Amino acid sequence: MKKLLLGIILIMILAAAGLLLYPSPVDSMAWNPPAAWALENSAATMPNKRLAVADLLAKGKIYGPEDVAVDRQGRVYAGTQDGLIKRVLTDGEVETWVDLGGRPLGLHFDSDQNLIVCDAYKGLLSISPDAVVTVLSNSADNIPFGFTDDLDIASDGKIYFTDASSKWSQPDYMLDLLETRPYGRFLVYNPATKTTTTLMDKMYFSNGVALSKNEDFVLINETWRYRVVRYWLQGNKAGTHDVFIDNLPGFPDGISGNRKGSFWLAMPTLRLPAVDKMHPLPWLKNLSAKLPAGFKPRPVEYGLVLQLDESGTIVSSLHDPSGAILKEITSAEEHKGYLYLGSLHNDRIGRIKLTN
Repeated sequence: MKKLLLGIILIMILAAAGLLLYPSPVDSMAWNPPAAWALENSAATMPNKRLAVADLLAKGKIYGPEDVAVDRQGRVYAGTQDGLIKRVLTDGEVETWVDLGGRPLGLHFDSDQNLIVCDAYKGLLSISPDAVVTVLSNSADNIPFGFTDDLDIASDGKIYFTDASSKWSQPDYMLDLLETRPYGRFLVYNPATKTTTTLMDKMYFSNGVALSKNEDFVLINETWRYRVVRYWLQGNKAGTHDVFIDNLPGFPDGISGNRKGSFWLAMPTLRLPAVDKMHPLPWLKNLSAKLPAGFKPRPVEYGLVLQLDESGTIVSSLHDPSGAILKEITSAEEHKGYLYLGSLHNDRIGRIKLTN
């Protein structure tokens, strides 16, 4: 028994030594995040169970519908973990529409009902109504996209979109979080000239994109900084950016504008105290990056969507505190009085009727 115990201890010592000596895949930066605040501190963010009454579309028939889009016929489209674009018909049936062979994330229909897709691996794509796939852009400034993420489309046809990380691909997003270096970009694709222009770089995981009601500015989520950035398109501030809202209670992922003065901000998880405590300590993040996936920080199973006005004020929120109905919500899209909710890892699409 003693020999067995000594053997186990020796193995543990050797494993620890190997972990310390093995080079880390990241070279982390120190960051001191602002102190998190409790949802209960504001009437607008007070926990509720509004998401508990959501309809669940395609439950058990879809996996990882990260973003959703609805066409003119009321059919719901979503991109899945296995590279498919699934379509939920008006009678509730689910079919595979296109197999992209990548990882479709952001989705948005243009004025001709082409589905514009940010595929994490393949870039910015256009899928025609008869399912023909065209690559619109996969690089800018001679730098290939590493993690094409989300988009919105202006009335003039320009597509504003993000490349979350030029270094880390979709399966390694946790390494991007731990490294805490600004590899993200915000870009615009002009279909008239078929050119892609970088509008902002050095962003900390540039994610969701949403145009304002009058298209005078566009919002971009910086997920790892718990904030939303505003890029001005018109007026005397055109071409500049500022912080729209900061120190959010979770990691902002998708954001959408209803073009009536409101934005819907999806939060796949609340702030993680362990991550905030690690951020000032690069050596600890470097060590954590070496650990197997099961030992890395995990999201809180909580459903949360915030509603913001165009001044950056949180005006309401929708919650599922248990995460039993909807969790890890990564997108919230308003369409004809309903809010459609996507998720990075869940097996369903949420739909909730809006009351205002």
